[in-house]
Amino acid sequence: MIDKEELLNNKDFYKSFKNGEDLTTFFKQMHKRAVEHMLEAELDAHLDNEKHEKTKEGNYRNGHGTKKIKSSFGESEIKVPRDRASSFEPVLVPKRHNIIEGLENIIISFYAKGMSVSDIEEQVKELYDFEISASAISRITNAVATEVVSWQNRPLEDLYLIVWMDGIVLKVRENSKVINKTIYLAVGLNREGKKEVLGMWLGKNESSSFWMGVLTDLKARGVEDILITATDNLNGFTGTIRSVFPESQTQICVVHQIRNACKYVVWKDRKEFSADMKHIYTAPTKQAAEAALTDFAEKWESKYSYAIKSWRDNWDELTVFLSFL
Repeated sequence: MIDKEELLNNKDFYKSFKNGEDLTTFFKQMHKRAVEHMLEAELDAHLDNEKHEKTKEGNYRNGHGTKKIKSSFGESEIKVPRDRASSFEPVLVPKRHNIIEGLENIIISFYAKGMSVSDIEEQVKELYDFEISASAISRITNAVATEVVSWQNRPLEDLYLIVWMDGIVLKVRENSKVINKTIYLAVGLNREGKKEVLGMWLGKNESSSFWMGVLTDLKARGVEDILITATDNLNGFTGTIRSVFPESQTQICVVHQIRNACKYVVWKDRKEFSADMKHIYTAPTKQAAEAALTDFAEKWESKYSYAIKSWRDNWDELTVFLSFL
């Protein structure tokens, strides 16, 4: 039986919060894995056979070489399949090239639920720009789709201490145009204090009903409880979370709160206003944070009552994390 109080009071779990470096590492690994799957399918199409089978001309797979590629996530070393006759020329990663422009964003969108197999096929066609045959496109699409579906539906742990939920905007080429796509992510902190991306979802509009689908998906894949959910201040979000995970506590994103509070502050006041507000969210205890808010309100409420009201209205959800320090 899990002792929630013991877990929550273990401060080691709170030393590792979501950051850009963690997410970049995850995307880098995902990018590498997908590129290798696509190259394997390219070779299958080139040989027109299945793995370990010879072609009519006697050509067959002959292990792998390595190649370094660069993307916006950094440099990676990938395995490139080879054939016995050395006649295979990868299209996705041509020889003497190590940069694949725009591929990383396309691959991330592949892994997001909401992309159908036909959507993936269109993206693959766009990526290869008619440089390979329709049958090769089909093989590559099937290879990617199989990998993606397996990742999307993998079982999850029964308990996550914290789950962060937010979206990122990617620029993706589609129908010869570069468009913005929003990918929503759920990042979980498990019992061992390690973070993992639980899933990604492609959504046109962020709403409580959209996140209801995300939470229901997490539950269907084995999540029984989330101790703390960290979110932006979307209207109705807390109620949506509790309808699926009744015991979960919601921590509103402090960064969003800071931005909202500063929205109507005139430029000449912003530096001093922000410095005073910092005493609230860096307070060591909830009692100290309440005292800092009182001081902040005494100084600024007459001029910026909206900012003070937004802190007071969301106070319980802005200070959940302070209960565990």
